[in-house]
Amino acid sequence: MRYGAKVLFEDVTTAFTPGKRYGLTGPNGAGKSTFMKLLTGELEPQKGTVVRPRKLGVLSQDQFAFDAYRVIDTVVMGNKRLWAAMEERDRIYSQPDITDEDGMRLGELEGIVGEEDGYTAETDAAILLQGLDIPDDLHERKMGELQGGQKVRVLLAQALFGHPPALLLDEPTNHLDLDSIHWLQTFLNEYDGVLIVISHDRHFLNSVCTHIADIDYETIITYTGSYDDMVVAKTQVRSQVESQNAQREKKIAQLNEFIARFSAGTRSSQVQSRRKEVERLQVTELARSNIQRPFLKFEQKRPSGKHILELESVDKSYGDAHIIRGFTASVLRGEKIALIGRNGAGKTTLLNALLASSPTVPDAELRNTSGYDGPFLSDGKVIWGHEAAVGYFAQDHRALIQGEMTAFEWLHQWDLSASHEEIRGLLGQMLFPREDAIKPTDVLSGGEAARLLFCKLMLQKPNVLVLDEPTNHLDLESINALNIALQRYPGTVLLVSHDHDLIDEVATRIWHFEADHKITDFKGVYEEYRAAVPV
Repeated sequence: MRYGAKVLFEDVTTAFTPGKRYGLTGPNGAGKSTFMKLLTGELEPQKGTVVRPRKLGVLSQDQFAFDAYRVIDTVVMGNKRLWAAMEERDRIYSQPDITDEDGMRLGELEGIVGEEDGYTAETDAAILLQGLDIPDDLHERKMGELQGGQKVRVLLAQALFGHPPALLLDEPTNHLDLDSIHWLQTFLNEYDGVLIVISHDRHFLNSVCTHIADIDYETIITYTGSYDDMVVAKTQVRSQVESQNAQREKKIAQLNEFIARFSAGTRSSQVQSRRKEVERLQVTELARSNIQRPFLKFEQKRPSGKHILELESVDKSYGDAHIIRGFTASVLRGEKIALIGRNGAGKTTLLNALLASSPTVPDAELRNTSGYDGPFLSDGKVIWGHEAAVGYFAQDHRALIQGEMTAFEWLHQWDLSASHEEIRGLLGQMLFPREDAIKPTDVLSGGEAARLLFCKLMLQKPNVLVLDEPTNHLDLESINALNIALQRYPGTVLLVSHDHDLIDEVATRIWHFEADHKITDFKGVYEEYRAAVPV
């Protein structure tokens, strides 16, 4: 498959075996989603053939396609043969007169419904929905009434419904909270068909996958083991080829020196044999890897005071709906706090309440990203400590980047004393080619917008980082770079994320948002928290 001069992959022959679970990896732009569309039949390959089973479970990327249908029906639609039979059966029964021919057809349709477990379809669909935290009272609602995150979970249930022999999931953990991700991991580990999954969540890939199909070097190479195993194996293979090439180049140089010295003399037969050996030793041509690694380093202009943040009986409600009840906490300089809990539990609401009182995040910026124009705090106090300078990465981070500017202009406005080379250097660190400095901010992709915001945080050098879902548009390489940068950052971090490894390796403290609107404050790392209070 190629687009113009850009080759995504060429002459790929590979098979996916039942009982094995494949992670489809590769950097942004390598062709993962395109390859997935070739497997589902949504796209045709420009050359070659794809053989697939009759029934495929595919995670639909169109959140609005089923808005007119009940939630439970949307899930059952995952089994296309069953849904078609049930619809035709209902249509025949709704007719005023049923002919003998209709009766015969009804018998056939009932046979299909029986074969496809149609008589327990709604119960089976309800079990899937409950596992993905879609409560019973939403099952009869229309899809159009659900929030975006809930829709994604229903579409995931649709893909899983009817036990298809092959499951193709493109970013299934997007918009899922940690509890739902853990449930999905358990479900997929018990699944006995072929699983092919694209994910930027390293922990999820390591927990679920038995193999990794990696798109790079304009081909697809399948490695046995988890994502981490693949990274090691891929590095070893690359190093081995590079080492062999270095030895061959040395040998070729020696042979060429002999040929140059004696080609005009009496040793013509030896020269000829050396020439043949040079041809035989030609260096293995190394295709260029698509992988690019950003360089993230967060610094602080000056450290904050020891007591960076105090929360006293913080309360937030919208009308009669309570979100946070009486939360009190004290945060010390250098603590890294992960805010975890179900979607909608109030994590972003608490961040907004803290940011509304912060000395360095403008109120307009906060209202742009939250879309909320009321007070961010209902009761209680938020007190920031001496010299607190807060850097903010919003969940809706596109709202932080105004249009009608170039990427360079947008970044430079945050520190007009910074030199042009410093700005270009930061953009280069975050993988913006030199010509992309003049790219209009209006046309930036989600990943580019996220990387530009990280440039801003590196330029501003705050001593507190407030990050709300920073990994949503990042590839694995960028997430790993963010993970390392946060571990090394000497300042204070407040982090909302559903990335297990990021929380596990960065956080020194956990704020868990409970179902009763209370927040559990655990001073320790995530694994200790899970052992003490099973999530």
